[in-house]
Amino acid sequence: MDQPVAGIAILLWASEPEAPHRLATPFFHAAAAAAMDVPVEIYFTARSVQLLVPGVAEQLRASERFDKTVLDAMREAVSHGARLLACTDALHAHGIDPRRLIPECGGHGGAVQFMARAADLRWRTLVF
Repeated sequence: MDQPVAGIAILLWASEPEAPHRLATPFFHAAAAAAMDVPVEIYFTARSVQLLVPGVAEQLRASERFDKTVLDAMREAVSHGARLLACTDALHAHGIDPRRLIPECGGHGGAVQFMARAADLRWRTLVF
């Protein structure tokens, strides 16, 4: 008998503020999975940690034709239960104070935590 999925881990790697057209999709997928009561963890790495700085994601839209900001999409995912996790190494690399992130950020998680999820056959992973 198949075991149920324990959760979905999403790694934001090529999801930087300079490419806002790629930023809404990961959060829509996260919101959909979380709305189905699947635990979701979103790992912010590389330049994506900049989205966790107050004022950044609220200025970005996937398209001029789309009213929601990237922060709106992030909040929707969080409202359904997704957890936003910041890589401390990435924060340090970008000079971001880990104590000054948006309140939606639920903690820290990086390579070790994501790879633990990837190695767990009960978890599914996506990379954006």
